[in-house]
Amino acid sequence: MKPFIIAVAFAAIAAYGASLVLATYQRPVDVAYTTNSVRL
Repeated sequence: MKPFIIAVAFAAIAAYGASLVLATYQRPVDVAYTTNSVRL
């Protein structure tokens, strides 16, 4: 039972860390898909 709890805690911490990393790399759609010939 103890390894299962450790695994669940690790998964939660890893998911939270991944969300923080992805939040810094994502750009809004109006910035990511805008070129000189396309307007949103």
